[in-house]
Formats: sequence, C-alpha cells, structure tokens
Amino acid sequence: MIEKNLPAIIPLLFLFASLIIPLIGVWKKNFAYPIAALTALASALFSLYGFVFVILTGPINYYFGGWIPPLGIEYVYDYLSSFVVLVINFVALFVIAYSFQPVEKELPRKQTAYYSVVMLLLTGFNGMIITGDLFNLYVFIEISSLASYALIGVGDKKAPFAAFKYLIIGTIGASFYLLGIGYIYFMSGTLNMNDLYNILPLMSDSPTIIVALILIVVGLGIKMAIFPMHGWLPDSYTHAPSSSSALIAPIGTKVGAYAMIRLLFFVFGLEFFSQELAVSDLIAIFSSAGIIFGSVLAIAQKEMKRMLAYSSVAQIGYIGLGIGLANPFGFIGAVLHLLNHALMKATLFMVAGSIIMKEGHSDIFKFDDTYRKKYPRTMAAFTVAALSMVGLPPLAGFFSKWYLALGTIENSSWLFLAVILISSLLNAVYFFRILEKVYMKSPDELTTKEKVKRNEIQFSMLMPIVVLAIGLIVLGILNFIIVEHIYKMMPEGML
Repeated sequence: MIEKNLPAIIPLLFLFASLIIPLIGVWKKNFAYPIAALTALASALFSLYGFVFVILTGPINYYFGGWIPPLGIEYVYDYLSSFVVLVINFVALFVIAYSFQPVEKELPRKQTAYYSVVMLLLTGFNGMIITGDLFNLYVFIEISSLASYALIGVGDKKAPFAAFKYLIIGTIGASFYLLGIGYIYFMSGTLNMNDLYNILPLMSDSPTIIVALILIVVGLGIKMAIFPMHGWLPDSYTHAPSSSSALIAPIGTKVGAYAMIRLLFFVFGLEFFSQELAVSDLIAIFSSAGIIFGSVLAIAQKEMKRMLAYSSVAQIGYIGLGIGLANPFGFIGAVLHLLNHALMKATLFMVAGSIIMKEGHSDIFKFDDTYRKKYPRTMAAFTVAALSMVGLPPLAGFFSKWYLALGTIENSSWLFLAVILISSLLNAVYFFRILEKVYMKSPDELTTKEKVKRNEIQFSMLMPIVVLAIGLIVLGILNFIIVEHIYKMMPEGML
C-alpha cells in the first residue's frame, strides 16, 4: 500500500525532481518551472493524504531496506511530523506557483539551476522532519543548508556576502550538532530517536549526555535563528531573490524549530530538559529577548524586506518561548505558531516581492495611498497578514499568542506574559506605519485628484497571496479543530 511508503516517497519525489530538472533543462529550460510546480503539487497532495491517514489509523514507521534500527534508518510519520510536512509542502506549493514571474525577472537564464536547487532544499526540509535518526537528521540539515546558501547567494550585490556569513554560522551550528550526537552515540550505541527516548533516562546524570544536549540545542538554535544566534538571518532574507525569501523565511526556521521540538520533547524527554537541567528556562529567556529585540529592530528599518526579516527573529522567539514554557499550553502555542507564522510570513514576503516587481523597490518611506488603488487585492492580503501578525482576532495569529499567554500564566511567568503583550504593540507599530501610508492620504495630498489606474500583479502571483491570506482567516475560525489535533501530538509526559 502506498501509505506505508509515504515517509520515503515524499522526500524522494523532491530529490528525483532536483536531478531530472537539470537533465531536461539542457534540452528545454522552460520545463524547469512546470516540473517544480507539479512536484510540489504531488508532494502537497501526498502530504495531505498522509496526514489524514495518520489521523485515522495511527503513525507510520518506515525502515529503509527492511533493516530495523539500530542497524537501519527509520523514518517516522506520526501526528507531529505529518502535520509539519503538510504545512511546509503546502506553503512551498504556493510560493513555487508564485515564483515564475519573479524568477524570470530577477534570475534570467538561471531558471533551470534555480528550481533544481529549490527541489534539493525541499528534499532536505522534508527529510529533516520525517527522519527518526539523529545522524540522518544531520545529513538533511546539510542538504537544506547548502541549497539555502545557493538560493540566497544569487540575489542582489550584497547577497554573496550574506550567503557566506550564513555558510560560516551555519557550519558552526552543524558542527555543534554533529559533536553532540557523537557524544550520544558514544554513550548509548544508537542514534535512533525512539531507542534513545528509552535509553537516555538511564544516563540522565552523565556529564557527557548533558554536554551533548547543550551542543545540540545550540546547533539547532542557530538553524532556528533563536536570539542571539540569529546573526545570519537579517541579511540573508533581505538580499536574497524575492522568491527565495518567500520560500526560506516561512519554512526554513520552522523546520529547525520542529527539530528542536522533536529532540527535546520526544528524545531527551520533558522532565530531563525542563526540570533536571532547566534548559527550557534558558530557551524561554533567550526567546523572549529575541521577541523584543526583533520587534524593536523591525521598527527601525526603512526597507520592507529587512523589516520582515527582523520580524522573523521576533516570531521565531514566540515558538522558542512555547518550547521553553514546557507545558501543554506552551506546546500548543509553539506548534500553532509554527503553522500560523509560515502562512503569514509567506504572504508578507510574496507581497514585498510583488511590490519590488512593480515599483522597483520596497522602501517603506516611498509607500503612499496610490498603492491601495494600483494593487487593491495585494494590499488587502498584506493587511490581513499584518493584522494576523499583530494578533487581532479572529485571525490565526491571535490564537497562537493566546495559547502562549495561557502557558505563561500556567507557569506564573508574568515577565514572559508582559513580553507577549508588549511585542504585540511593537508589531502594531511597524505594520501600521505601512497601513497608514497605504490607506490614508497625507494632508499635502488631500487636494489632489490625480486618477490612478489599477496595475495589479499577474494572476499567477496574486492567486497564492490571496489564498494564503484567506487561509489565515479560515485557520482562525477553525482554530479549535487544529488545536484538537495538536493535543494528540503532545509527548506522553505532558498529557
């Protein structure tokens, strides 16, 4: 049955596409985009089918070559992994559908190589989520990181330096992670996540295991871009091509966040990392600092993509805070924000790319009320995503913040609750200054009656933006259904 092979089929689809695109591209370069789009569509449909199958029948465990761990590599398709795979593949589908025109304009004659690397990136992301082996996770981290460096480096004049900085920092993070799993293997003799969940409690007082946990958290923290390990992110998102920013920003750090959740809650165990070592407290403190830092720096930016980049630092902080709270409400808030932020940030970066396509810039100080007349649907979608980021009900962004707030109350962490409330006000500041320019005339312009023609972006770019914006409304209204499924994803010790 096909569902039994889904854990292997999904990443292999992207891997096959990454190999076939350059081969066909030598003959017909125009085939690169259709192949990438069809692969993304097929993977999204498989992800949806797999998620429904897991909900109805239970997790899928796939053993490569029939070799059972610890000798073989196991892929795990459970409630959490199937949910995150569904999120990233549907977001990737919409971004790839959007990308045709931006790639044509920003990367002429590079479409074949670009879409091949995009498929490789998604191979790495899907593999990171589905794998049940610590070393296999490292392999997929490296695959996705190398693809990310390439997708960022082909941007504007400053992009190569941004990609090089990301390469250096990313390599350090991967080295920390690799060293950590080396210590674990030395002590346990296995790298299978399910086996380690049963073995590690017996060695919880081992200094080697403690050091391994710290190294892994730092390594994944860099991948996730938790403050103060976010240094690679602002320049990378700002100077990358529009389509690369719209793809990597929504799902790249979320995959890192998923890996952090998977290892802390389902490998090391809730009691070990939150009570015996109090690593959770450090994650919560650094994440809270990142929320404020990213929000304040976002206000200081005059360029929209850079503003969104610093906003991502803050939003990742929300997920980190949910992890650090280490209680049911915090877990729900973290996983829910992983979904919500992926949709919100994909919408916002695609809007930024669309404005750059039309206006040649995304300088906030050059925005005016003609934008709402020229690009009414684009700016309406931006407004929905911006209000969701601020956390206004009934949009999706409100509910993840709500559960995080409940988590802080459950732990009596009043400082963290204040951080969530203050950051929402800071979010309103940097988004409302754009909305004010777009939807309100300045006093000097009130007497002008210059007629502005509608100049909306192409349908292929507009459709994904509008669908994701509508999705933020639908997800907000149907929030209770999603939370019900997230409840099933919780580790045993948290229920």
